[in-house]
Amino acid sequence: MDYFTERQSRGLSSVWLQVHCPSAVRVCAHKVYKSLAPLLPCGAAVVVVVLYSLADKLHSFVCGIFMPQYRYPYAVPLALIQMLLNLLALVGLHAVGLVTLKPFSLRLAERLMVPAVCGSVQSVLALWAEASAHSGLYPLTARLLPVFNLAWSHLLALTMSNNTHFNCILVAVTFVSVTITACEGLYTIEPLEYLYSPLSLFLHSLSLAWLAKVAQSERGHTSIFDIYYILTVTRSLLLGFLCLLHPDSPRAITDGSWHSLLFLGYMLGMLLLGAVQVLMVDITALSLSGMAAALLHSARGLTLPLYNLL
Repeated sequence: MDYFTERQSRGLSSVWLQVHCPSAVRVCAHKVYKSLAPLLPCGAAVVVVVLYSLADKLHSFVCGIFMPQYRYPYAVPLALIQMLLNLLALVGLHAVGLVTLKPFSLRLAERLMVPAVCGSVQSVLALWAEASAHSGLYPLTARLLPVFNLAWSHLLALTMSNNTHFNCILVAVTFVSVTITACEGLYTIEPLEYLYSPLSLFLHSLSLAWLAKVAQSERGHTSIFDIYYILTVTRSLLLGFLCLLHPDSPRAITDGSWHSLLFLGYMLGMLLLGAVQVLMVDITALSLSGMAAALLHSARGLTLPLYNLL
């Protein structure tokens, strides 16, 4: 009798578990998700910043090996290939049906002409800095990008959250980071760095702010990928035209060690990493804001001196 009573109680308990446990688990999972939901955007942002910083560090490492080793400082053709890789990626995503792209729009291309010109020149200057600027002045001025973008956002009357505390913290962190690095000293500065470093900062900040302005005005009418596709096509045409005008462009073909697999591997790695960085920054500016893109680009440079100080 006790045996049958025990079996009956076990059966009832298993039925109770089958009926009540799934709903209990769902309720528990919902509560956990509800409590962690506000932290998910912050966690995703941290992951993106870490990935971008790692890509930036690896890109600088590969450039530091490739350009001096093979004496290949031709920034304009490299910037063109880098932009064509992004264009190829977009067309490939469209071909497999992951992204829908509208035909090229001259109206939107005219609106994107300022960020296209600024971004094209800035990408050339960034590659030139990797090849020829080793004093540290170029990355030092690049840390001012969020502050300059904040100024451009006000000048262009962008819709943005007016958070005075955040702006003050941003200015303070930028000032401390730049001051620490400047006090440690810079290496011998090339004369062109005095011109190209602030010029790159000016063009990059203007490009990101203008991209955010176009994205705000086109929101609801044009997708982010359509805007970026038109931007990439325009930049590719501008860089191609610049390649035709630049006197060193033919040497980029004759001076390359095209028979060396190591040369091709270093070049491909450098171009892919640079293309991914450009893509991440521009998409962030289009989808979120120019400030978010500027912080993504400058996060590693801003935080590294503070981390070393600790």
